[in-house]
Parts: sequence; C-alpha cells; structure tokens
Amino acid sequence: MNPRILLLTLLCLALTVAPAAAQCGPGGAPDCGSSYDNGPPNGSVDAWTINFGYVVSDTFVLSVANTIQSFNFWVWAYPGDTALTVDWSITSAEFGGTTYGSGTASLSSTFVSSNQYGYDIDQLSASGLNVALGAGTYWLNLQNATTAFGDPLFWDENSGPSSASESAVGTIASEAFNINGPATPEPSSILLFGSGILGLAGVLRRKLFP
Repeated sequence: MNPRILLLTLLCLALTVAPAAAQCGPGGAPDCGSSYDNGPPNGSVDAWTINFGYVVSDTFVLSVANTIQSFNFWVWAYPGDTALTVDWSITSAEFGGTTYGSGTASLSSTFVSSNQYGYDIDQLSASGLNVALGAGTYWLNLQNATTAFGDPLFWDENSGPSSASESAVGTIASEAFNINGPATPEPSSILLFGSGILGLAGVLRRKLFP
C-alpha cells in the first residue's frame, strides 16, 4: 500500500475511535464540561462548616440543559486531615424544594496550599453523578462531610457570583465550586477528521480513476 494512503487511513481510524476530549476540570471552558464556575478559591477570608449538622447552600445557573456528572469545591481542612465523603443535593430552593438529585459522594482530595491560619486548602472532587437538568437556577447543598480524623471541614468563601445561605445564620457570601457536565469533542479534532477523510478520498480517486 502507498505510504501516504496508509498514513491517512490510520489517522482517520484513530480520530474515529478516540476523538480528543476538552479538558473540563476547574475553570474549564464553557463549551466543554464546565457547566458553571463560581470562581477560584480564596483560601484566606472565611469558610463555612459543612459537617456537625450545618448545611451550606449555593446557587448555580445553567444557560442550557445539561447532565451534571461531577462537581469540585474547595475547603479548609485541619492540617493532615483528609476529607472522605459529603452528602450533596441539587434542589430548586435553598435547603429544599424539589430535589433533582442527591447522594453521598466519595471525595478525591488535592492539596493546594496552607493559609495564614494554619489550615490546609484542598480541592475536593465528587464524581459519579447523573442529574439531568434544564436551563435555570438551582441550589447545590453540602452537609454531613466526613474526614479521616473526624475534624470540622469548612467550605471556602470566595464571594463569587452565586447566592448562598448557611443553615444557622442565613444569607452568606458564596463559596468556591464548579459544576461539570460531559466533555465534548474538540472542534479541531472534528475538522481534522473531516480533512483526513477528504484527503484520503482525493488520493483514492487519483489512484483508481486516473
């Protein structure tokens, strides 16, 4: 087989099987998996307890329908302690209303820094969700967090665009988090796939129909 034909064939097959996915972690682009981003963590102003009976609730807005698959949030943790789980729910109102999804999420933890008060600032990630939502405003509620050593865990306050409430005091400044839907193929991969197909077709045409 002509090396050029072989190369184009392999390229097209590779892109068909595994198109590149957009990177949709914290701060991911709106056209990939990041459906709502409430801004970066602050880590130095304040934080709110999400265990020992306290609940913190923040709004998020979806401009289009989406299926929520994961969320990330930032916390203050006691030095050396590790967050394990958190109870979450997505509702139509703060702390209640219609519940669209809920559960207990196992958390993966990434250390970010230590702040001036001696707390560890950690990024926590909850995955495995499958909550289909239409466009609109919703509330993410976090509570009953557990840690390896049983210490309090505090959701970082960053004063992002979200509205927020705490179960004991009412309205508060909002917290650091983002909500993620499914990743989509990068447009460049789709274009490259199309150009590969057209290039292969051109080569074959010249070969078979001189």
